Amino acid sequence: MRSNSWRLPVLATLAVAAGLWWMRAEKASADDKNAAAPGAANQLSEKERAEGWRLLFDGKTTKGWRGYKNDKMPEGWEVVDGALARTKGGGDIVTEQQFDSFELAIDWKISEAGNSGIMYRVSEQFGAPYETGPEYQVLDNAKHPDGRHPETTAGSCYALYAPTRDVTRPVGQWNTARIVVNGNHVEHWMNGEKLVAYEISSADWESLVKKSKFASMPHFGREPKGYIDLQDHGNRVEYRNIKIRPLPGKQAAKG
Repeated sequence: MRSNSWRLPVLATLAVAAGLWWMRAEKASADDKNAAAPGAANQLSEKERAEGWRLLFDGKTTKGWRGYKNDKMPEGWEVVDGALARTKGGGDIVTEQQFDSFELAIDWKISEAGNSGIMYRVSEQFGAPYETGPEYQVLDNAKHPDGRHPETTAGSCYALYAPTRDVTRPVGQWNTARIVVNGNHVEHWMNGEKLVAYEISSADWESLVKKSKFASMPHFGREPKGYIDLQDHGNRVEYRNIKIRPLPGKQAAKG
């Protein structure tokens, strides 16, 4: 009669593997729920407060924001389920306060085939926000036409610097952007990965700007400080967990 003793260690190994898989699946599910739950956003931990972070959006009101070149908040932007959402036309919105060197963290969720952006150091002394403020692109890479060109995909410095790779989550899920602006040094991060780094006024920057639509905009990227701008590009977009902390700063941007 053939012995079945070999089956015991095999079954034990399978049981352990199954248990580990289940634990990983449970953790991933919990992480996804935490990332997507509005109640987990729009708050600062004690550690974040100690590090100098502060909220730019309380999750309940539009306090601290207004329309670009407007002293009021446009009706097209509203608070929906703990997110600052562009639900219909209304134009770009900006922070009430200006910033020079800073680290900005913000969650974003774009609609299908949607387009938006986060601009920084935006001035209201000229025309459109993009005439002064570089843009962190927010996009559905799969279905928006800008997704066909690396330098205009999500996380890029729009039309100038392409992200190193696509780390966006599927439409309908939240992504976390981090933008570091320290003097002339800028970094774009998404979902924990650094995708773009550049130096304003460097030879590389000047060369790319001269080849772009920004060549005719003499104040593009030159403002030493400015507003944070959330773009109305005609599509639904949601932002939440918007927080910022000042940085000591390097050499101020020229111009």
